[in-house]
Amino acid sequence: MKRPATALLALLLVAPLSFAVSPDVALARSVTTAHLEGVLPDGSAYVIDVPANWNGTVLLYSHGYLPDGVPNPARNAPSDDVRTSLLAAGYAQVGSSYPETGWVVEQALPAQLSALDEFRARFGTARRTIAWGTSMGGMITTGLAERYSQGFDGTVTMCGLEQGAVANWNNSLDTMFAIRTLLAPGSTAPLVRLPDQATALASTVELTTALDAAQATAQGRARIALAAALRNIPAWTNPAQPEPDANDHDTAQRNQFEVLREFLKTGLSWRQEAEEHAGGNMSWNTGADYDRMFAHSAIRQEVEELYARSGLSLRDDLAALASAPRVTADPTAVGYMSRNISFTGRLTMPMVSIHTTGDPLVPVQVEHAYDEAVSDASRSRLLRQAYVHRAGHCTFTAGEMLAAVRTLEGRISTGRWPDTRPATLNRLAAESDPGVTHGYLTYRPAPYPRPFDLPR
Repeated sequence: MKRPATALLALLLVAPLSFAVSPDVALARSVTTAHLEGVLPDGSAYVIDVPANWNGTVLLYSHGYLPDGVPNPARNAPSDDVRTSLLAAGYAQVGSSYPETGWVVEQALPAQLSALDEFRARFGTARRTIAWGTSMGGMITTGLAERYSQGFDGTVTMCGLEQGAVANWNNSLDTMFAIRTLLAPGSTAPLVRLPDQATALASTVELTTALDAAQATAQGRARIALAAALRNIPAWTNPAQPEPDANDHDTAQRNQFEVLREFLKTGLSWRQEAEEHAGGNMSWNTGADYDRMFAHSAIRQEVEELYARSGLSLRDDLAALASAPRVTADPTAVGYMSRNISFTGRLTMPMVSIHTTGDPLVPVQVEHAYDEAVSDASRSRLLRQAYVHRAGHCTFTAGEMLAAVRTLEGRISTGRWPDTRPATLNRLAAESDPGVTHGYLTYRPAPYPRPFDLPR
């Protein structure tokens, strides 16, 4: 559905941002709307859009993960609707494709900086530069914030992997490990050190077969829920379906089963591709305390209820996880993923981070991990996190995304955070995107199961 841009434009014309305009910006404003596409020296495609009424702000957009073999055009906005609304409001937008698909964080950061350089070469230095991105692009945006802060005035991360790369792959391993241990005992299907896609596919088929068989029994469904709990897969995962009642554990478990089935379908394939970049296995579960992780899980009550009904012993299954042979990591691969990329929390500019509460791919608890890193670095004054009550990964309305941008701009303009309570964010979203239900709410995510912060 197309999102109307008229309200957003009117609002920003009524309350324009106040800043001095450089000669380069003034020149850019005098030209008609520009749409430019090209290729960067690293082979990345880039795309730039500059409106005739450029307001002096440029938004650098980082897109999410694309598996190997899929089309990889340059993107400079989360959606066509958002791009259109922002152009109407006077925002310039730029982004690249990155030089490759897959886990290309190492190449993506310099590609994005090069795309921004291309913009500056064509249109001059913007008065204000904001980085923003979705999913893996949120991780890339956070990387730009922590490592290249001199080039930006602020950042907006949306549904990002804010737990960092090492924590992401560790927790993915936890889930695979639980599925193999509990649903396919005795299986030797490799979970790491996957030499090729054929090996990844063979493991996927074996584990999916076990998952499907388990779903047919009460005992299997309880164990599937336990595997989901180690990843905090939410009860409501599909925005096209109604949210289950709080005590409807059967619907919640069925939703989590479907997510885990897709997780198996893609997880090992993506891991194999990432291991090629890292030069080995970047994950470990030596020392992982699955009892403790379960105790802090957001869906603990569901699991306990399903185990009580199944007749199985939850204590025995947790003991089985504790005693199963563990997986060790390759230090060089861990080092690669630490560089590409894990976080220190040392922000030097304001950041707004938004996440849906029912995200099945990047569970909302990743925000807790980054909040802890920022707090440990004594930079909490620079971070504001907001949550949208909706299922799905990156399923924000255009208005919700634009409200995050406007909130960040208020902080940049005044040096103080504006009101970031849900009612205010929903009002901003409605002003930008009327006629649509917006879902900001008060929310505090549970701890992330396996946080990993770089030494500070």
